[in-house]
Amino acid sequence: MIQKDNSKLIKAWISYDWANSVHSLVIASAIFPVYYGAMTLSSTENPTKILGLLPETAFNFSLAIAFFIVIVMSPVLSSIADVIGNKIKFLRFFCYLGSLSCMAMFFYSDSSLNWLGLLLNITASIGFWGSLVFYNSYLPEIVSEEKMDKTSAHGYMFGYIGSVVLLSICLAMIQFAPVEKQGFFTRLSFLLTGFWWIGFGQIALRTLPNKKLNREIPKDIIKTSFKSLKDTFHHLNQFKNLRIFLAGFFFYSLAMQTIFLMAALFGSSEIGMASSELILTILLIQIEAVLGAWLFSFLSGKIGNKKTLLIGIFIWIITCIIGYLINKNDPNVKIQFYVMAAMVGLVMGGIQALSRSTYAKLLPETEDTTTYFSFYDVLEKFALFLGLVIYGLLIEYSGGMKTSALAMGVSFAISFVILIFYKMEKK
Repeated sequence: MIQKDNSKLIKAWISYDWANSVHSLVIASAIFPVYYGAMTLSSTENPTKILGLLPETAFNFSLAIAFFIVIVMSPVLSSIADVIGNKIKFLRFFCYLGSLSCMAMFFYSDSSLNWLGLLLNITASIGFWGSLVFYNSYLPEIVSEEKMDKTSAHGYMFGYIGSVVLLSICLAMIQFAPVEKQGFFTRLSFLLTGFWWIGFGQIALRTLPNKKLNREIPKDIIKTSFKSLKDTFHHLNQFKNLRIFLAGFFFYSLAMQTIFLMAALFGSSEIGMASSELILTILLIQIEAVLGAWLFSFLSGKIGNKKTLLIGIFIWIITCIIGYLINKNDPNVKIQFYVMAAMVGLVMGGIQALSRSTYAKLLPETEDTTTYFSFYDVLEKFALFLGLVIYGLLIEYSGGMKTSALAMGVSFAISFVILIFYKMEKK
């Protein structure tokens, strides 16, 4: 049996947030999207078409492909991990896949290699998101229920702090480099991201337990895995509050994660923000998100998980409305964008941390935590996949991103209504 609330295990678990969150900031939301935007503009004012698509749409769809692959793989792999007790090996595989993909982005050096940039973005995203189902599943194994909110929040807080540290280093390199060398140092930041992820990731990979289960390895492991997933689905379906929470989680994840991934391109295309302004804004969002994660953990202890989540979702709805109404020709447009960014920073980290711990609290007692978290993970990734497809199609057919922002606001509103009806009870 794993001893819960062991400080060594908790610190090791938190350390992986510190390790992999640099991908979420440097690659997914800050430097890489801005670099990709500059590369696809080429030497003209008109964006280069990629496979007949606008660059923003191609970027959207590349991420959608990554999430689709994770959706297909993670349920089977997580079930296998629970059957034979080797989740740490899967965590290591996805950690290495993601970090090495980030390192390889160093070779994305000119616009003729846009295909390589998108391909590596896909594999890095698979590594990042694929590892999270195995990482998250350790939470109910090593932490008691009363400490889950705090521990989950600490993970996100240290993740944000670590990613801010590395992004600051990367920005300093890029900003102080000669103009002709800034492209090289931008690509060097991708290399550093991979080294940071794989290096600090060793703490968790060498410390977290590889729980040995007293089960025989079945001859047909794939068939057994699907049966385990089917049984888990039927078991989850018996818990009303868990069903309602997952439904609400689906709709706010669809909107929240899509907006986070597309924020830099929104600021560039709809607001006309300079690259330096966008990256600085995202850096400030990350710093504020540390406070947001702590604040939501504090609020959940005072007013409960449900009310705290509803407050966060309401703030997201207001943010989406502002995004839809924003006018690029308004002299105060940048101030409005900064207000949106401040609101996003306040709720982003808090909702992510609280979602993870809320789900863990609602789970029934079980040894198969990886299989249960695979449903959480698949639901989140399917929401992201659907959100990116909707966002991309609306961009392609409306010619802009504001309609997409309004669609995300509608998704938040749906989740708000759904979550009114759930209770923090395991039934």
